[in-house]
Amino acid sequence: MVKVAVVQAGSVLFDTGATLARLEDLAGEAAAQGAKLIVFPEAFVGGYPKGVTFGAHVGSRSAEGRDLFRRYFESAIAVPGPEAAAIGETAAALGAHIVTGVIERDGGTLYCTILHFDEKGMLIGRRRKLMPTASERLIWGMGDGSTLDVVDTPLGRIGSVICWENYMPMLRMAMYAQNIQLYCAPTVDDRDTWQTTMRHIAMEGRCFVLSAVQYLTRSDCPADYRPVQGDTPDTVLIRGGSAIYGPLGETIAEPLYGREAVITAEVDLGAIARGKYDLDAAGHYSRPDIFTLTIDRRPKRGVQTAVPD
Repeated sequence: MVKVAVVQAGSVLFDTGATLARLEDLAGEAAAQGAKLIVFPEAFVGGYPKGVTFGAHVGSRSAEGRDLFRRYFESAIAVPGPEAAAIGETAAALGAHIVTGVIERDGGTLYCTILHFDEKGMLIGRRRKLMPTASERLIWGMGDGSTLDVVDTPLGRIGSVICWENYMPMLRMAMYAQNIQLYCAPTVDDRDTWQTTMRHIAMEGRCFVLSAVQYLTRSDCPADYRPVQGDTPDTVLIRGGSAIYGPLGETIAEPLYGREAVITAEVDLGAIARGKYDLDAAGHYSRPDIFTLTIDRRPKRGVQTAVPD
């Protein structure tokens, strides 16, 4: 049995230091309940600026929007870097594996990234979101196939699929083919329909699905932040919905809405074999004589230097 936790909380938007302190406190709360795998939401460190436009219209960007992006850029983190190291130190101090969303700064581009730290604080996995959704494409770059890893750990085989990446069937198949057991789904999608997706993936992949969703209110944002949802301190920008599902689609931890929480559960990886008895999407149910999937795992860089022989 493995004790796992999904953390439902929001960032302190544009205050990375305060957000890291919140991560340390919440991870400590989860570890105190015995959790050995602690999953935080998408964009937890660096923030998800829901409800603002960054001054963008077709054919133009405003000066105010550029200033807002600069603030967002400056609250992102480098990987490796001091903020990532601090998360690793928290994992080591608690003896727990931490999976968390971050906004990663690489050169002049931001990426929506998930970092995996083991119980010794080592960074053992980094996933960049392949396809930012809608207006996210304005502020985030696209990842490539080089980070589509499932990590083998003493707790089980752990991987992450971020928010609407979960609607990409071929990406899910890439995870199933790596025998993923603990499928982490950090997100900010707080719709009721998200639960249908998570339950389907658990049953399709015959794995445990751990979905951590932010709970973010207007009061977590600076005074001059102007989200379209409203400006009163108690306005809910992201309402949560974190949940845990098992390999036969069963609900292990019911979706929770409307408040910050640390949700824990014990999972038995032996249950995965019971599920794969009659469905292994990447194995005996895959029909490779008809269907094949080719995955390009090479890093894609805009500038590459050819070294003379």
